[in-house]
This record gives sequence, C-alpha cells and structure tokens, in this order.
Amino acid sequence: VYGIDSLLQPASIIYLFIYLFSCYFIYLSIYLFIFNFCRFGPPYITACNISFNLYQMAKQFGPVFTVYFGPKKVVVLAGYKTVKQALINHADEFGDREITPLFHDLTKGHGIIFANGESWREMRRFALTNLRDFGMGKKKIEEKIIEETCHLLVEFEKFEGKPFETTRLMNYAASSVISSIVYGRRFEYTDPQLRSMVDRANESVRLSGTASVQLYNMFPFLGPWLKNLKLIMNNLALDIKEISELVSSLHQTLNSQDLRGFVDSFLVRMQNAEESGEKNSLFQKQNLIFTVANLFVAGTDTTSTTLRWGLLLMAKYPHIQGQVQEEIDQVIGGRQPVSEDRKNLPYTDAVIHETQRFANIAPISIPHMTSCDVHFNGYFIKKGTCVFPLLMSVLWDEDEWETPQNFNPQHFLDKQGRFVKRDAFMPFSAGRRVCPGESLARMELFLFFTSLLQRFRFTPPPGVSEDELDLTPAVGFTLNPTQHKLCAVNRL
Repeated sequence: VYGIDSLLQPASIIYLFIYLFSCYFIYLSIYLFIFNFCRFGPPYITACNISFNLYQMAKQFGPVFTVYFGPKKVVVLAGYKTVKQALINHADEFGDREITPLFHDLTKGHGIIFANGESWREMRRFALTNLRDFGMGKKKIEEKIIEETCHLLVEFEKFEGKPFETTRLMNYAASSVISSIVYGRRFEYTDPQLRSMVDRANESVRLSGTASVQLYNMFPFLGPWLKNLKLIMNNLALDIKEISELVSSLHQTLNSQDLRGFVDSFLVRMQNAEESGEKNSLFQKQNLIFTVANLFVAGTDTTSTTLRWGLLLMAKYPHIQGQVQEEIDQVIGGRQPVSEDRKNLPYTDAVIHETQRFANIAPISIPHMTSCDVHFNGYFIKKGTCVFPLLMSVLWDEDEWETPQNFNPQHFLDKQGRFVKRDAFMPFSAGRRVCPGESLARMELFLFFTSLLQRFRFTPPPGVSEDELDLTPAVGFTLNPTQHKLCAVNRL
C-alpha cells in the first residue's frame, strides 16, 4: 500500500503529471471531435455514425471540407461531381490508401486492400488477372454461383415459411462462392471451418465500426486497454492460422499443370520466383495469406449484406416485390435464372441497383491518401493527407437522384420501363481503388436475388406489419440492416 508520502516523490509527481496531461489531451480531442460534428446543421443521428454526420455537414460546408478526428486531419469529398473528379480525373493524386493504425495492425502492408506502392500494384494486378482466369466474368463462375444458389434455396426451404434470420445463410453462400474461386472448392454450410470463419468475419466487421476502435485510430497508445481491438486481433490470429493450414494442404497436392484456384496460381508464382533466384520477390507467404483474407472479407460481407437489404426491402414494400415476381414469371417462368436474363428483366435489375444505392453499405470509401501535393477545387492539399470520399453523398446526391432518400426503382428506369445506367451509381467506389470483385458481385447479386424471388415471397414475421420493419442501419465497418427475421413463403 502506498501512502501519500510515496505519491509526493519527484518521480511519482512526474508520472502523475504525464498521466493527467494525457487524460486532459484525450478529453480535449474527443470534445473537439464531437464539437466538430454536432454543433453545425440539423441534429446528428448518433455520435458514432460518422457517415451521416459528414453527409449533413457537406450540406453546410460544401463538397470539400476538413474535419479533425482527434489530432488527425481529414479532408472530406462530397457529391458526385467532386468525388468523380478526385477519384477518376485525379486518380493518381488521390489513389493511395490511408493506413490507419487498425489497418496496419491487420495486414502490416500486405495484401490488396490496405497496401500501397509496388506491393499493392503487383498484388492487385495478379489478383485481377487470376481471378478472371478462375471464373470472374466467365461462364464457369456463373455455374458456380448457380450451384450455390441451389444449396441456398434448400436451406431457405427448411424453415417452411417460419421466421428466420438471414445473415449466416447469406454469408455462407457468398463465402462458398469465393472459396470455390480461391481454393478450388466450396464449403458445406455445416462445415465448422466455414462457420467459424464467417462468425469471426462478422464480428470483426461489426467491431471495426465501434467507437472504441475509432478512438484507437486517433490514439494508438490506447490499444492495450481496448477490448474490441483485442477481439479483432484474436480473430485475425485465428484467420491467419486457418488460411495457413488450407494453403499448406493445397501446397502438398499442388500440380502446376492443373491449377484449382487462385491459391494454386500464387503458389506456382512463388515457386517460379524461388527457382529463378528472384530476390525480394513480392510473391511470398505473407502476401498470399493477407490477399486471401482480403478477398474473403470483401467478397463475403458486401454481397451478403446487400442481399439482406434486398430481401428486407422486398418484405417492406410488397407491391415492389410483386412487380419483380411478375416480371420473373413472365420472362423466366420456372427455369433456372441465368446472367443473360438480366437484359430482359429491366425492373428486377432496377430493384437490385436501387437496393445498392439506397442501402449504401459502404457510405465512406475506405480512406484514401494523397500521393503528392495537389491543388483541387481551389484548395491546396498536402501530400500524405487522409481523404474520405463520401460515397453516401454520391448515392444520395440531390442533384443526381430524383428522390435520393427514398427506395425508388424508377431511378433506373426510363418512361418506357427500360433500364438506364446512372453515372452517379458508384457503390463499388471508382478509380484506382475500385472494388476488384465488382463483376463477381454484380453476377452474384443478380443470380441470388432473382432465384430467391422466383422461389419465395418474403414477408414480415407474424404480428409484425410492413411499416414496423426497421430500415435503420446497424453501425459497423459497413452498414448492415438491424437484426431482423423474415418469412420465406414458397411460391411454387
């Protein structure tokens, strides 16, 4: 037990002063952070929901403005014209990734999503080339998605029209498609490896958006005391162990003349680098593991979350669901939907696009960073500045969309009912950092959504009206629907 005398020793006084100063600095930074967001404009939605606050601030401060996250300066880009100008017209200047403390902890600069420089360029180029080779945008990936659709329909049937939560099944389906491309095989939904992998990914995505983890990005020294950060890092360690075991298993049976998937292709490239004596090759185990992890997280969460929003919106707006099903019945009938049907299903296609626009599951693009000093829209932005392209402000831009905050499939239809593309439709971001899995995601969304609506009518649980279905998103790294249950009633 320490008495007052020991606390008054010179060393103790110095430590106490440092501690009190640190507490004051953190308090002041948090106060300024909240003050920046909450003193302007209409009432904020929640203190933690940064994207909505930035969206409201853009209405007052314009398309380019600065905010501080504690001591961190961030330039926010809002509105379709501004975001397009930055990400496409000035792609090189705004094309680097801001590596936050969390991003650094997760990948140490490896992989695709949270990397920069030559490593990022090489990994992205290799991934795009080989993902195409193993199905993305080709007929064989359509066959894999259709196969997965059949498994998903069977699982939905098991509930016999009773209420159930859609999250895990959607995640299993999307994750199995990615697995078939990456590993060359799908997982059964009962596979404990798939289940644990999906559960960890869901938890980490949710925790990444919590206030404590955002606080860590502002004050990294707080890391050892943050429970949510520890959970994320524990999940990461388990993911690395699991991926390493799967890669080792594939390595033992590798046949360079019969490549099964992305991992095989990467392993062959590693072998070639070793045999040729290539020094400092970027094709090494760490890049392989983190690229695979990136592909699974990006390819599972975004697709499954969008599909969950789609089914929830169909239950919320049964008249729109009815029009989709009428079109499917007339054009496809009872046969299996295929990608070629998209051009003959304009209303269904419009509903899928409107789901992506309305839900805006990635309201803030993963932070960018300026690669050099840049003059932009009359402002000087220094090299190394963190930049938030606010995708929500693009998808909800009042100058681009007739009813931006309403779910309205007419946004993508002309007066004759034909599907029309919209320039401000940017859910996959744009420019150098556009989602590498966009073509795969588009095909998955169409085939899964169309097949599910062909087979089932989605309704709220008994005792819950359409009006009572909540469209308020749950805050996380992406915007998921709040927890809910639906009934899938067989139409056949």
